[in-house]
Amino acid sequence: MKALVKEGLHPRNRFRSLYDFPQLIACSPALAAFVKANAYGDASIDYADPHAVKSLNQALLKHAYGLQHWDIPPGYLCPPIPGRSDYVHHLADLLAERRGPSLRVLDIGTGANCIYPLIGASEYGWRFVGAEVDPVAFRWAQKLVAANPSLSGLIECRLQKSSIECFRGIIQPGEHFDLTMCNPPFHASAADAAAGTQRKLRNLGGKHGVLNFGGKEGELWCEGGELAFIRRMITQSVVFSDRCGWFTTLVSKSAHLPRLEQALIQVKASDVKIIEMSQGQKKSRILAWTFRGNEAAAH
Repeated sequence: MKALVKEGLHPRNRFRSLYDFPQLIACSPALAAFVKANAYGDASIDYADPHAVKSLNQALLKHAYGLQHWDIPPGYLCPPIPGRSDYVHHLADLLAERRGPSLRVLDIGTGANCIYPLIGASEYGWRFVGAEVDPVAFRWAQKLVAANPSLSGLIECRLQKSSIECFRGIIQPGEHFDLTMCNPPFHASAADAAAGTQRKLRNLGGKHGVLNFGGKEGELWCEGGELAFIRRMITQSVVFSDRCGWFTTLVSKSAHLPRLEQALIQVKASDVKIIEMSQGQKKSRILAWTFRGNEAAAH
């Protein structure tokens, strides 16, 4: 018998149940063109079709949060909504489920899809700053925020002018954040990213060379990949240790954790947490660290 919930997702995740396609189509009629019976006779979409995936995302965001306008420019990352939502819910647990605009979050690399601020502001009423280094993605994220007036005043997008800085140039003098979040580039090169994409497409049964989710440099790859990116973030977080409560990032590869934990020991983080996440067969985790309490210990 098929499970009625998606195992592994956070209990508060609105997308944990199987999709109710009639409800989604009623909310977003454009989705109807992509919904067909799968091999089991159940309503579904072709997850290897980028147009179908985007249309499903639009329906999910409209149905769950009333977001009337969501889109991405051609070639940019189309995020899986349930997994992105899970990161937000686990961060809420880290903050004891605090809600409202007094809680401030910095999203490093918010992307053209602006998905974490849109979900976090809708779900918990948090106030976000979305930092983005790509000018096209930055402008698109701004358009998404402006197109959803229900989130007015909760999301600000800022252009990061440095390709290597995570916090400097974004966090302003005297500004404090309760936490930071990041979905770092996973691959070390465009070739690695392309190979990973083809593996994913083969698993989905998609056509060779057709991306169902897209992705640009900075979204999917950077020099040194995930490990180098997060180690640099850890080093840079020291300078802003008194300006942010928790620093967090997704870590796709568990093999990277020992070296990242060693880096956190070297910078004298006062507390480190590893929060496991899963969506179906896909496993990931959140690495969270803070420097709070170090000042008291020094005295």
